[in-house]
Amino acid sequence: MASNTQEAAHGAADAAHGSAPGMPQLDFSTFGNQIFWLAVSLVVIYLILSRVALPRIAAVLAERQGTITNDLAAAEDLKAKAVEAENAYNKALADARAEAQRIAAETRAEIQADLNDAIAKADAQIADKAAESEKAIAEIKADALESVKVVATDTAEALVAALGGKADAKAVSAAVDERMKG
Repeated sequence: MASNTQEAAHGAADAAHGSAPGMPQLDFSTFGNQIFWLAVSLVVIYLILSRVALPRIAAVLAERQGTITNDLAAAEDLKAKAVEAENAYNKALADARAEAQRIAAETRAEIQADLNDAIAKADAQIADKAAESEKAIAEIKADALESVKVVATDTAEALVAALGGKADAKAVSAAVDERMKG
């Protein structure tokens, strides 16, 4: 048992002196190798990034910036074209309104001229018909006066004959004419 105790004590002593495995990064005896490989790794990473990755990233960023610049320029061009198109539309609209007003004025003038002609024709027809009517009324009035004169003469002769006298046609006619004059 004594030998087992000695071996355990010897193992504990070896552990206390650092013969047990630990973190290799903290082992001062390998610092030179670690620094060398660190420098080699950093140089390799730098070369890979500077020769391969960063040029690709820069190309993508430049292409993207170019696309953005081109899109902004195209948008400005389209905006200018839209303003130009709007101005052309407004001018065309104003021209169309002016043309519509001109056509409406011409149409109104033509309608007014046609209306004036129709009114003049209607007035002439009315005047003709009024003259014909007045002429017909004058004829009817003259016929009526003549008829009244004949009836009055006949009535006067009949009255004179009924009263027992003899009627002189000339005297009766003269009396009726005198009475008709007023």
